[in-house]
Amino acid sequence: MRNLTPREIVAELNKFIVGQDDAKRAVAVAVRNRWRRLQIPDEVMRTSLTGKNILMIGPTGVGKTEIARRLAGLTGAPFIKVEATKYTEVGYHGRDVESMIRDLLDSAISMVRSEMTESVKEPAGQHVEERILDHLLPRPEHAPLGIDDEETKAKRERTREKLREQLRAGAFEDQQIEISTEERSTVVGVLGNAGMEMDVEMQSMFEKMLPTRRETRKVPVRDARKILFNQEAEKLIDRDKIHRTAIERVEQSGMVFIDEIDKVAGTEKQHGPDVSRQGVQRDLLPIVEGSTVITKYGPVKTDHILFIAAGAFHSSKPSDLMPELQGRFPIRVELQDLTKADFVRILKEPQNALTKQQVALLKTEGVDVDFTDDAIDQMAQLAYDVNRRTQNIGARRLYTILEKVFETINFDASELPDKQVKITQDYVKERLTEIVKDEDLSKFIL
Repeated sequence: MRNLTPREIVAELNKFIVGQDDAKRAVAVAVRNRWRRLQIPDEVMRTSLTGKNILMIGPTGVGKTEIARRLAGLTGAPFIKVEATKYTEVGYHGRDVESMIRDLLDSAISMVRSEMTESVKEPAGQHVEERILDHLLPRPEHAPLGIDDEETKAKRERTREKLREQLRAGAFEDQQIEISTEERSTVVGVLGNAGMEMDVEMQSMFEKMLPTRRETRKVPVRDARKILFNQEAEKLIDRDKIHRTAIERVEQSGMVFIDEIDKVAGTEKQHGPDVSRQGVQRDLLPIVEGSTVITKYGPVKTDHILFIAAGAFHSSKPSDLMPELQGRFPIRVELQDLTKADFVRILKEPQNALTKQQVALLKTEGVDVDFTDDAIDQMAQLAYDVNRRTQNIGARRLYTILEKVFETINFDASELPDKQVKITQDYVKERLTEIVKDEDLSKFIL
């Protein structure tokens, strides 16, 4: 876990997310407290300190998911976003809540494998080069390994070194060579959804029974290099160590973002969909409290995983959640509706601002795009107005506005005679004002 102070975390989040200072400060402190816990020398104290989970309350499109996702990226923590409505009570058809921890572990395994693969990049690359040279210069059938005379060996070695130079210079990238690949079938691949719902131990047993599919095919050297690298890296890295490291990382720094938590809130009823919604809360409670989830890679303790739940709570309240579950989310943060000024900042300031994305996209066609300040102001005003008149979807409205503004330019970009495009207030009005005036039409288009 990266050692970032709360102030540094907020500063990094500010580069991508406009406003919502309270939410940024809350998550920054929560993450720093995880680092602080790991520094405590007393193991009993360190183990007994549980994380303080966060409940974010606010409408869609105001930055809840983005804050959590960016936070995970900053700290290098395993991260997964799930939707509470995708889960059902045990006994109902659908995914059980423990599967979110298994998905989180899969994410961590992928992360650790990538890091370990990078650490063996040099030796694996050398092995790949030797294997490609073996394909380019096969040993003659009449002279098996160890039987060549000295002169033949020296000649072959000189030829091999010349080929090595040419290979490094890229001379054989398009040449076809024959390589063998292996692929083990998975339960999900064979059984689909039925495999996903199968018990973990049954999955492991079933996968051991599945055959490994071997295939020999001809591919260009450029493609063979990637395939062979994966094979060689797999030989050099310790699979058990990957699993152990990933489990430890999930337990100590994993983050689960549970969206739409408000959709499973509600008062207890005896029949109908609310039975399952209450059941999801009951099943979620032990995981958030701290329990052990069995996975095919080993048991995972959830005591110190950081859970960030979020919801709009339009038709329900946080107090509609089970009291026990409420108590497991002691940090409450309310995110504010976005104003027109926020929309202007979102369009201009972040490193990945929507206007900067559009400029970069059209730059690939040789088209230079320039926005006037009044054009940005106009798009922000229109997004704000449509959000107030129709459904408020926050900053996501800007995506739709921008796509509509650039609809014609994006289509004609490769054939534009004038590669200089200026987006002005008048152009924005020309593209959007009539749609915005027609309220019924704006509901469908914007």
